[in-house]
Amino acid sequence: MTSKFKTLLAAAATAGALGTAGQSHAQAIPEDQPIRHVVLVHGAFADASGWRGVYDQLTARGYSVTLVQNPLTSLAEDVAATRRALDRQNAPAILVGHSWGGTVITEAGVHPNVAGLVYVSALSPDAGETTAQQYDGFTTPPEFVLDIGEDQYGFVAPSMFQAGFAHDVSDADAAFLRDSQVPISMGVFGTVLENAAWRSKPSWAVIATEDKAFDQAMLQHMAQRIGAKVTEVAASHAVFITQPEVVADVIDEAARTATVPGN
Repeated sequence: MTSKFKTLLAAAATAGALGTAGQSHAQAIPEDQPIRHVVLVHGAFADASGWRGVYDQLTARGYSVTLVQNPLTSLAEDVAATRRALDRQNAPAILVGHSWGGTVITEAGVHPNVAGLVYVSALSPDAGETTAQQYDGFTTPPEFVLDIGEDQYGFVAPSMFQAGFAHDVSDADAAFLRDSQVPISMGVFGTVLENAAWRSKPSWAVIATEDKAFDQAMLQHMAQRIGAKVTEVAASHAVFITQPEVVADVIDEAARTATVPGN
């Protein structure tokens, strides 16, 4: 990366157990609803445990939920991990990605079991594009700063972690998330995608209006380009932790309204 703009590429997800969100008051899914499976894909600097609140919301409604543990070493390996999870469903599923996970579901979402895609403050390149190209023409907020090592693995700068994408969690939780980061290989952002599942699958997008990992105009542009149905919520980039019921509601809507693949 040769500029500050390119250096501030990855959007950060979060990890760690932050306590279980209250159980959903939403209606349980009907017994005859055909799409009952959800696969959750985390983003950079994270593991899948950040999805715990969303998981609890969805399972309380009757969904079967699988969480992908991305290695964050290459796009190909993250896609392989996601496809492995989809293979195990043997049924139609909604595929959900946060941040970098949006790139992963864009590539992996052509899997025949995927009925719809949900982007949670997430990236959505087209086939033939790199993730880095999504940032062209936009300015990453100054609060989001990366520390990139000589091996080209990146972390969110510890001093900027809470301000950068988790300002709406407690100081203690932000410290835990900061200290439990999983680094991502920065080379993933230069990998050209072969597929864009959003071109053939319906899409939904949750946009955190206080997200400091992305330019708000960039989030809106990406959602509009893919034709996603957009839900906005006041939250940081850690929206999947701080607003699990909102995220679960969008996933539930996708599962209730998407068409089973092949039908």
